[in-house]
Amino acid sequence: MISCNNISKHYGKILALKDVSFTANEGEIFGIIGPDGAGKTTLFRILTTLILPDDGSATVDGFDVVKDYKEIRKRVGYMPSRFSLYQDLTVEENLNFFATVFNTTIEENYHLIKDIYIQIEPFKTRKAGKLSGGMKQKLALSCALIHKPTVLFLDEPTTGVDAVSRKEFWEMLQKLKQQGITIIVSTPYMDEASLCDRIALIQNGSFLKIDTPDSIVRQFEKTLWTVKSNNMPKLLRDLRSIDGVESCFAFGDSHHTIVNETKISIEDIKALLEQKSHSKVEVSRTTPTVEDCFMELSRTAINGKE
Repeated sequence: MISCNNISKHYGKILALKDVSFTANEGEIFGIIGPDGAGKTTLFRILTTLILPDDGSATVDGFDVVKDYKEIRKRVGYMPSRFSLYQDLTVEENLNFFATVFNTTIEENYHLIKDIYIQIEPFKTRKAGKLSGGMKQKLALSCALIHKPTVLFLDEPTTGVDAVSRKEFWEMLQKLKQQGITIIVSTPYMDEASLCDRIALIQNGSFLKIDTPDSIVRQFEKTLWTVKSNNMPKLLRDLRSIDGVESCFAFGDSHHTIVNETKISIEDIKALLEQKSHSKVEVSRTTPTVEDCFMELSRTAINGKE
């Protein structure tokens, strides 16, 4: 459904995307995972024909993003990261407007949005600008779906939304996937990666790795420890200064630490930290997450450039 070949994009001297290539299959949830400023929105805007790439080519549902932009716009749904509906129109008026733009009606494609719209229907006469974050999200998704797109682009759809609404949103995406819609979703939340069929980890405009979440985690070959002490800010600085510690970053209530076991052991690191005035030191092995893989791939990429 999507083929992207060596796409690059500059904004002046800033390189937003560099030689990005990937494919997404029909009925797949493909996640683009990375922090703010990594290039996710620029890629989405190219694939939805809103801006032109500087180099490379891409097709969506078999149509070229430059030559066939009119056809693509009929076939895709796009939910940008910022709420972009008409805030002075009601829920129902917004949905009717977007249906009319695509020469359809709410009734014709109601089956696509029923599970989503039924949750906001009690507020159909409320102006969109007065909705909560979760309700705005559901309305925007309904408007993106009302013309029955073959590909749905969701740019950071759960940013700023409460945990319950995030969970409900991903449940909706799984149902949409079952209807054969290809879903391309970007997110800065690493925990959402496991909800995708495949993911691309992106940093500084480049893809670090593309694979299934499980496969990416299985390919993590480093030794990973979780470390705690009575002084967590000082612990982070001290861990990074120890020979044998390759990298360390805060992870919840602990620090995830990649080590070279030929240089240091758990007993060694405990002793060194106690010498640095740490108490209640806890060190144990842990299994990696997608976030650990992303941090290590980013570090490797930076070191490679240096």
